[in-house]
Amino acid sequence: MRCPFCQDPENKVIDSRESHEGSVIRRRRECLACKRRFTTYERVEELYPLIVKKDGRREAFDREKILNGLKKACEKRPVSAAQLEATVEDIERMLQGMGEKEVPSSSIGEQVMRRLQQLDEVAYVRFASVYRSFRDISEFMHELKDLLEDQERERKAKPPVTPPKDG
Repeated sequence: MRCPFCQDPENKVIDSRESHEGSVIRRRRECLACKRRFTTYERVEELYPLIVKKDGRREAFDREKILNGLKKACEKRPVSAAQLEATVEDIERMLQGMGEKEVPSSSIGEQVMRRLQQLDEVAYVRFASVYRSFRDISEFMHELKDLLEDQERERKAKPPVTPPKDG
């Protein structure tokens, strides 16, 4: 590991801590040449499937693309960075669990939409409008109608809350 300040390869680890439920190790290092300190993160190299785009191109999975899309959809919404990070981690685990060598980008987009629908409905509609490339207002309204029908089904499926009896 080269020092980011002087590029010297010699440094020592001052402190190591686990973070993100033990999946990442954070290390504080000190350069032996310039004595400046810096932080590195170590994680297991995970093997992800190639992502097959709509036009047939294949590219490596990039968690930052998903995270950036989520951030854009959730801009000015009450969704925390931790919730977005957890969503990306869920999608990463799903991809690894599939055990496939290639996955269509559409299946990832659908997963993102499903999770956004649970997190924040406005963010969901924002993401869906870009992801699904609505051509006109009727397609947009159709998506909103589906969302409202899902809400109604969930509301009816929940048992009514009865107040406790005084006794």
